[in-house]
Amino acid sequence: MSPVHNAGVPTLIGSVQRALRLLEAAGSHGEGAPAKQLAREAGLPLPTAYHLLRTLTYEGYLRRVHGVFVLGEAAERLARGGLQQKRRSMILDSLAYFRDTVGAPVYFAVYREGEIEVVGVSDTPASPACEEWADFRETGHAHAIGQCLLGQLDEKTRREYYDRHPVEAITPYTVRDLRSLENRIGALGRMQPVIERQEYALGTICAAIPITAGDTVATMAISLPLHQEERLLYVVNRLRSEVGALLSTLSFSISI
Repeated sequence: MSPVHNAGVPTLIGSVQRALRLLEAAGSHGEGAPAKQLAREAGLPLPTAYHLLRTLTYEGYLRRVHGVFVLGEAAERLARGGLQQKRRSMILDSLAYFRDTVGAPVYFAVYREGEIEVVGVSDTPASPACEEWADFRETGHAHAIGQCLLGQLDEKTRREYYDRHPVEAITPYTVRDLRSLENRIGALGRMQPVIERQEYALGTICAAIPITAGDTVATMAISLPLHQEERLLYVVNRLRSEVGALLSTLSFSISI
């Protein structure tokens, strides 16, 4: 006789459920727990628990240390991934708030491991973000995000970046050489916004403000079409005032 399946009930894999219960039990003991205790807490027969524990250990989700089982690197990677996703969600929520408040696309970027990294962008169909037609990481000299991040670095670290990504014009308005760029960066005040006009993308103006969060080098930026240039200072000042109110959220999330 053919088995009857209830379309409203999902097909569950019992061995997976049992393995997950063992992982949950192991995760509740920071110093680890022996197999017998984990089997009891997971409600499993000891032979079944031993079989699953060996498999989970082989796959890296558990480690056996001095007779007890603790979470392994694979499980820790899963936990870190969940935390990173939570942080990213917090950042995107904050960017959406800033976007709606200032009425312009908003960008959040950091300088990490020698490269410029745009962590998040929030825009709308009516006010789209600037298209990344040339890699942001390699053209830091040409856009406000990059110039703002570079301006927060020491001279040696900036030179290392220039060695990897030489200064070159990508539009008729891009800064022409390294000396001119360094002069511009040297003239910036500590918390002064960086403004560039069509240096990265024709028809687009951008501004970036430095973000201070411990040792992390970060920036928040906006972009506008050139014909809205008269709004630029208002948008930048509004963004600066709003960022302070939510900086604690960004500081928590900045290590994403």
